[in-house]
Amino acid sequence: MKKLTVLSPLFFTLFLLSACNGSADGESPILDINSQGTTTINIGSLSSQLNTLPLGDLSSAEAESIVFMREEEKLARDVYSALYNVYGTNIFTNIAASEQTHTDAVSVLISRYNLTDPMATDVVGVFENSELQFIYDVLLDSGSVSLLEALYVGARVEELDIYDLERLKDFVIDNDDIMLIYNNLLKGSRNHLRSFDKQIKNNGGVYTPIYISQEQYDDTINSPIEGN
Repeated sequence: MKKLTVLSPLFFTLFLLSACNGSADGESPILDINSQGTTTINIGSLSSQLNTLPLGDLSSAEAESIVFMREEEKLARDVYSALYNVYGTNIFTNIAASEQTHTDAVSVLISRYNLTDPMATDVVGVFENSELQFIYDVLLDSGSVSLLEALYVGARVEELDIYDLERLKDFVIDNDDIMLIYNNLLKGSRNHLRSFDKQIKNNGGVYTPIYISQEQYDDTINSPIEGN
C-alpha cells in the first residue's frame, strides 16, 4: 500500500502561486507575441531554459539541420526586409524583425555545439546554401510584381518553414535542446502564416499552399494564435 503523504497548507499556497505565475522558478516566456501574431523569441529566456537541458550527442544530420535552419530563418528575414523596401507595408518590417530573433535562436545552437556559422558574414540576400539562394532570388522576383504577390510570398516562406521544421522533428532530431528551439520556431511560423493569410484576404486574394496540405493550411489559419 502506498504511504499517504499529508501536505501542509503552505505547500498548496506555493503550488497555486507557481501555477498562476506560469512556472515554479518565475522564468520569462520564450515567445513574445503581439495582437497581430508577430512572434519574437526572447533569447535570454530561451538560453535559460536550454541551460537546464543536457548537451546531447549531435548526429551529422542534426548538425546539418541546425546550419540549414540558421539560413532558412535568415531567408525569411531577408525576403521580408526587401519586400518592405518595395511596398513599405508594416507586416513585412514587423515580421522581418521577428525573424531576426528566430535566426538568433538557431545561432544559440550553433554556439552550443561549436558548429561553423553560415552567417559569420551576414550579407542581406546572400546565402551559403545554393538552394536557399535560388529560393530567395525566385521569391524576391515574384514578390516584386504586386503587393498581393508579395503577401503570397510571405505565406510561401512560412509554409516552407513549417514543412521543413516538421520534417526535421519527425525524422532527424532526437536532442531535447534542438527540439525546444524547433518547436518554438514552428509556433512562430504558424502565427506568421495566420498573419499573412489575413492580409491576403484583406487584399482580395486566396492563397493555395504548395509545401503543406490544404487541410493542414486550413487547420492552421482557423486556429488561434499560439503562445508559450
